[in-house]
Amino acid sequence: MFRRRPLLPLPADATNRFLPWIVALMVFLAALALAGGLVLDAGVARWRAGQSEKLTVQLPPPDRVAEGARRVAAVLRALDRVPDVAEARALKRDELVALLEPWLGRGNVAPDLPLPRLIDVTLAPGTSIDSRALERRLAAVVPGTVVEDHARWLDRLAAAARAAQAVALAIVAAIGLAAVGTVVFTTRTSLAVHHDAIEILHLMGAQDSFVARAFARRALWLGLRGGLIGLGLAALAMSAMRYFAGAIEAPLLPRLALDPAGLAALAALPVASALIAMLTARVTVLRTLARMP
Repeated sequence: MFRRRPLLPLPADATNRFLPWIVALMVFLAALALAGGLVLDAGVARWRAGQSEKLTVQLPPPDRVAEGARRVAAVLRALDRVPDVAEARALKRDELVALLEPWLGRGNVAPDLPLPRLIDVTLAPGTSIDSRALERRLAAVVPGTVVEDHARWLDRLAAAARAAQAVALAIVAAIGLAAVGTVVFTTRTSLAVHHDAIEILHLMGAQDSFVARAFARRALWLGLRGGLIGLGLAALAMSAMRYFAGAIEAPLLPRLALDPAGLAALAALPVASALIAMLTARVTVLRTLARMP
């Protein structure tokens, strides 16, 4: 059987040769930006869920062990008289060493290193406390006592994460606009290349919508192919980053993992790139042909 040749030889058009690779690069960058924003959002939610109702009371290092135990006992008694405090527990030295080892390295904390005494405070659910007033109250018991309010630095961390997410979304939007501009340019170039063939089709009675459908189908396929290539490259890059990040012991680093909703958002990028390419090509062809005599 002889296969019918297309009226417009768009598959052999050299003007679209690099379009899938341009789309692949754009989807690659968009996927990394979107994944970064989603990882930051999940990280902030995880930090806030675990630390929003926590306080840390830091006592200065004592000169003698007995003096340190006396100070801790005095602060614990003062915390017991605070209504909003559900639990207060002094951390042992091995727990303090475990907190420092991710930053200093395992085994690098000397046994004779003077460490501040820390008390982990858990607030009652749904309550808040004036950490500054509590600090003044505890400093009257043991001078030099400092209260670290986790909610306060979590708010600053969340603000920084929101700013980074806004930048990531702006990058994704800019990439989308660049993709539209690229498709418009390649479509207009292809229209100029096939100008004579399009005029013949018009003389044969073909409508502008027929020509637009041909260009739209071609753009849809090229956009989908480029989007899949870009998503595959982004998946390889994120897997490599996750592998190397796993060797870094940093508690505050967000986990480089996405939930099902995040994975679905990334998987939708090739489809979005294909739809953007198709709609852009169709609109470009219809507007260009409408201005032709």
